[in-house]
Amino acid sequence: TVKKILLILLGAMICSFGIHNIHQRTNITEGGVIGLMLFAEHWLKLSPAYITPILDIACYLLAFRFLGGRFIKISIISTFFVSLFYKIWELFPPMLPDLSNRPLMFVGIGVGLIVRQGGSSGGDDALALSISHLLRWRLSRAYLFTDVVVLLLSLSYIPVMRFAFSLITVTISSYLIDYVRG
Repeated sequence: TVKKILLILLGAMICSFGIHNIHQRTNITEGGVIGLMLFAEHWLKLSPAYITPILDIACYLLAFRFLGGRFIKISIISTFFVSLFYKIWELFPPMLPDLSNRPLMFVGIGVGLIVRQGGSSGGDDALALSISHLLRWRLSRAYLFTDVVVLLLSLSYIPVMRFAFSLITVTISSYLIDYVRG
């Protein structure tokens, strides 16, 4: 429906704004697929241009098995919108003052809106939703599980303080996603 597409559009806009204007400015590392991509780039010297699509496709295949084709269709739309808005935000200098004390607001709310419409903004969401469905975990627990596993791997190359800040961010963000999802 038009309302669903508009909410996905809004979620993609909010999420990509937060990643570009806050996460990048504060050097917050990520869990999930993004964090795994950064890990593979650092240790295996694999280009994100190659590893990200491979990881995303693997997550979407898993999600297709457990969540169905409708989920994949909505996710394609939302992933496109996230990429589109991210490109738009790149055209502008940082738009906000330093918000490093509230980095999770935008990403958690944006992804929560997308997930609430039955889609995902990328492989991270597809994986967390599949784990949540398969193990009957709350969505926040599935997000936190995947993020913590990847963040622990990241300890092999990131400073402990950056890890701690990233851990706080992904923890609160996972609960925000679950809360907005409803």
